[in-house]
Amino acid sequence: MFSVIGVDGGVFRGSLEHLLATHRVPALRHLRGVDQDVEEGPPDTGAVRPHDDARYRAAAAAYAASVRATPERGPIYHAYQVMTRHVLTLPATSRVDAAWTALVGRGVGQAPVLNAQGRIVGLVSRSHLLHVLNEEDGRLRDVLNRTVEDVMDTPVVTADPVSDVRRVALVMLKYDQAAVPVVDDQTNVLVGIVSRSDVLRCVVTDPPLTLWA
Repeated sequence: MFSVIGVDGGVFRGSLEHLLATHRVPALRHLRGVDQDVEEGPPDTGAVRPHDDARYRAAAAAYAASVRATPERGPIYHAYQVMTRHVLTLPATSRVDAAWTALVGRGVGQAPVLNAQGRIVGLVSRSHLLHVLNEEDGRLRDVLNRTVEDVMDTPVVTADPVSDVRRVALVMLKYDQAAVPVVDDQTNVLVGIVSRSDVLRCVVTDPPLTLWA
């Protein structure tokens, strides 16, 4: 199952097929550049809240039982098995220079954006931030007075922990997302993120992942 979440909360929840049929790709690309003065919040570099792997495994087993598996198709991998769990998150009110420093410091290309209640409202990447700042020789210059909320992608597609990795990869392609946040289907709490590098690691795993959807 997949969801579309933005600053106004969830606007969709359902199957990938329903998502692709009802949400066009451009609708999820929303770059804003309104000049506003918002007090900066410190980047959140802590781990996400604990998650229930036993419940995820049970749900994954139920999913596998509902799919007619064949030897040619190989094993099914789920988001919770490959996702990065210690996720860098950024407050929507963080200044763009602070967000850039946080991303570079953690060596990641993007981070989920959270509102004051700790709920995901978007996704921000280094490419978004480069619209409002310049980097030269490792130093920032020409930094515009913007916050993460001004430049992030919102709404953003999220996945349940037991979503098939192949379907997560399809979301990345169809909606041009560098990563897909993983949100617990019962608590709506962010529990991880699947990036393109996570999918690639899954592909080269032994036994290999057969790419089908």
